[in-house]
Amino acid sequence: MFFQQAGVCLCFFAGLLPDILSSVGLLLLHVIEQDLTSFNTLGLRSRARSFVRCVSAEQVQALSALADGYRHVFILGGGSNVVLAPELDCLVIKVETAGVELLGDTNGEWIVEAQAGERWHDFVERCVEQGWNGLENLALIPGTVGAAPVQNIGAYGVELDQRFHSLLAWDMRDKRLAELRAEDCGFSYRNSFFKQAEQGRWLIVAVRFRLPKAWRPVLSYPDLQRHPVLQAAGSGVTARQVFDAVCQIRQSKLPDPAVLGNAGSFFKNPVVSLSAYEALKKEHPDLVAYLQPDGSYKLAAGWLIDQAGWKGRRMGAAGVHERQALVLVNDGGANAGDIAALADAIKDDIAARFGVELEQEPVRVG
Repeated sequence: MFFQQAGVCLCFFAGLLPDILSSVGLLLLHVIEQDLTSFNTLGLRSRARSFVRCVSAEQVQALSALADGYRHVFILGGGSNVVLAPELDCLVIKVETAGVELLGDTNGEWIVEAQAGERWHDFVERCVEQGWNGLENLALIPGTVGAAPVQNIGAYGVELDQRFHSLLAWDMRDKRLAELRAEDCGFSYRNSFFKQAEQGRWLIVAVRFRLPKAWRPVLSYPDLQRHPVLQAAGSGVTARQVFDAVCQIRQSKLPDPAVLGNAGSFFKNPVVSLSAYEALKKEHPDLVAYLQPDGSYKLAAGWLIDQAGWKGRRMGAAGVHERQALVLVNDGGANAGDIAALADAIKDDIAARFGVELEQEPVRVG
């Protein structure tokens, strides 16, 4: 795998404060024993042995020095795709950097860079407001910009890697800044190189997006095709209309983490062979599935879970959302063990009923 030393990004470090001042500033943000309950959207009870906020890109070198004193490091963004254990015996680095910049304006595209700590939804809305279209289908996805490529987020017919240009990441082990292109990131369905790498090694600093000036709306999903505003707009539909429609659809289907703890879609949509799909379709005529370019089929995990009768069911303080079977929720006081027990029970049931293996999206930490 090729990691380009970001010589072109030396300006990134231009004008930095002396190392001693950076270290002192970092120490002011470093605390021993931190409650993480409010830092994960599932609202799981969790506590970190050591915790530091990264509020500026200039801190990365000092962060590496601090991390050298710990056996394990975990990089935390918006906490929307994690299942945190009750106790994390490690250094947790919470990325809270901010900033959006237009880096390039060519005849065909905009190149937009966002700092890793930017809230993803706010960044998408800002792009729409500026006329930098192409991310509107990804509106209202919780989390931060820095976490988006790790999961290779996607929704309503658009995947992040389709709009990705490059990113800057700090190698905590080798203490260097690297610029990674799409081929370096190993993007696949809800996956990337970063999910396979050593936990805590790579701190994503900023992400760059390639957004087309010759924009065309992506309206392939039935929910968008049926939306009354988009139907009425016809060929004149705008990115703002798509953005608003996606927000309305998501809000009608998914619970707000601020009200009911959840991590969004908890399971990936499983992909099966043509023969497996045909066998399932014969037994279950209403099976919801989507043909893939390679001839395989992506099954709707939510449909499988719903058919198995899990929607609205509870196991202690954890449960399945009453309107969306793909979402596991914390009814209050749940911990990682409660979520894991529920998730495992669902996976076992789906495997027994349909012969299909479900894989969870959120990362288990600790």
